[in-house]
Amino acid sequence: MDQKNSTNQVHAQATDGDYPAKTFTTEELTAFGVALLTSAGTGAEEAQAVTDELVAADAAGHPSHGIMRLIQYVKFVEIDLIKPGARLKIVSESAGVDVFDGQFGFGQFLMREFLEIAYPKARQHGSYTAFARHFNHIGRLGSYAEAAARNGFLAMMMVNVNGASRVAPYGTAEPRLGTNPICIAMPNGDDWPVMVDTATCVTAEGKVRIAMQNGMPLPDGQIIDKDGNPTNDPAKFYTDPSGAILPVGGPVGYKGSGLAIMVEMMCGILSGAGFGRPDVAVGTNAVWLNLVDLGQVIDTEHYEAETKRFIDYIKQSRPMPGVDEVMLPGEVEHRRAESARINGIQVLGGTWHQLSTLAAELGVKTPAGIAGSPE
Repeated sequence: MDQKNSTNQVHAQATDGDYPAKTFTTEELTAFGVALLTSAGTGAEEAQAVTDELVAADAAGHPSHGIMRLIQYVKFVEIDLIKPGARLKIVSESAGVDVFDGQFGFGQFLMREFLEIAYPKARQHGSYTAFARHFNHIGRLGSYAEAAARNGFLAMMMVNVNGASRVAPYGTAEPRLGTNPICIAMPNGDDWPVMVDTATCVTAEGKVRIAMQNGMPLPDGQIIDKDGNPTNDPAKFYTDPSGAILPVGGPVGYKGSGLAIMVEMMCGILSGAGFGRPDVAVGTNAVWLNLVDLGQVIDTEHYEAETKRFIDYIKQSRPMPGVDEVMLPGEVEHRRAESARINGIQVLGGTWHQLSTLAAELGVKTPAGIAGSPE
């Protein structure tokens, strides 16, 4: 099977019919995801690591990086674009920087291995920098950066995205860049880390995918069709040739485009992963990770006191009309995750129908959902 045909098999699909959303506990969705992946030939440990990250993304309010990705992942395993069982391989190692190859394994599982290597090296040297290539889609960067921040690190991450270009460089009418997110997280005492995790384009491709699955239009200013015309129809993004997502910034989109280009150079070129590659799974990532042990930079008690003072300084700003509360980056995800633990996670009807169809193909039982959730 040639690569073009193989990746076309996992383009986002519209759902025939109108299906109600359903709500599930995190435990239900986790067990379901593990069952899907193991039924597709993934080992239990990998399946658990991947599903934990997907469900956590849903809980944080980012379904673009949630369990809907299982539809892609299972198909990629079936056509040998994801290699279950792959482990990190050292490409080069030095006192200053390491380079790894994920050998096209599950990105979420490989990131756990990556951080297990990174933490002690950052503690030993005060900081740690590494590049890694050939990870399948790692999911939500904020999850890994938050974990590092909770361990006392300043964490910075970027990834480029191969498999299918999604973003039009500023002033162009066709995709040549990935969504190329950037993430920075810092500790906040015992509370949620202050964390920004943002694509360098106006929306994540996963949000376009969810809109496609559920027959929803996109907001103005997010995508263009294959001819470069603005559109709200996600179907006009998933064409051949494809449409494109616009860089973040609107009339100053050269800022988002510039950041995306630098991510492409740092992650794609320096890691050896390359850029604009159609010969790998859609969403294949190359990663740049940098950790700084804050305990070797500043007195920890002083840092925590200054951070609290700074947060109060920002949150006590006078809100604009119509704004109920000033919030810091990472705060809304923390609140959503707390709510999800109590109230469950809603999955949109079109997305759940496609997941249920996949489950039936694999002989996996679907969870019942929380009582009172629509049938």
